[in-house]
Amino acid sequence: MLRLYHVPLCPYSRKIRLALREKNLVAELIEVEPWEQKDEFLALNPASEAPVLVDDDLVICDSQAIADYLEEAFPETTLYGRSLEERNETRRLVAWFDTKFTREVTDPLWREKIVKRWARRGFPRTDGLREAVANIRFHLAYIDWLYQSRRWLAGDQLTMADLVAAAHLSVLDYMGDINWEHAGAARDWYAKMKSRPSMRPILLERVRMLTPPAHYDDPDF
Repeated sequence: MLRLYHVPLCPYSRKIRLALREKNLVAELIEVEPWEQKDEFLALNPASEAPVLVDDDLVICDSQAIADYLEEAFPETTLYGRSLEERNETRRLVAWFDTKFTREVTDPLWREKIVKRWARRGFPRTDGLREAVANIRFHLAYIDWLYQSRRWLAGDQLTMADLVAAAHLSVLDYMGDINWEHAGAARDWYAKMKSRPSMRPILLERVRMLTPPAHYDDPDF
């Protein structure tokens, strides 16, 4: 039995939950609060960061390490593409969202507004919030450009690129930080992602004391 230690409103945890579902893998979900620095979680991951995947006696930390492990250990359904070109493009876009998008959008918004509150580490930096909201428009435009000539972000089949992008955007959308009105093809792509069985359980979850916008779990916005 696979066990996934996760934080529900966390893009990296959601990334792995989506990958598990798309690979038709069942995992026990164990909710954690990494900022509490509890001994039992520190024993699994000394960095005290989620997600952490446990497969029998094997402990895998870091969302990308987990994604790579799932691809290697359960290759029946690939999430990286079949050809070298597809796999390269998928990895490029995964890095885009987990590095560039994180630096320019996720960290200034999610970490500042939500994680700081959970960890009781003060108030968010308002200058960073304004810049991050402006940066979202650039990234939505890039998704729009990708999707206009492809069935999915990395090519003609769903890959980790779609899952990673959807994981980040779903968290920000829960927080009400995305204006979809002029998102064009990016909105169409995200609507398709919202309709997938892998995303439905995530979108139906609610975080205590934080209510998402009315459109949040509606595949048709």
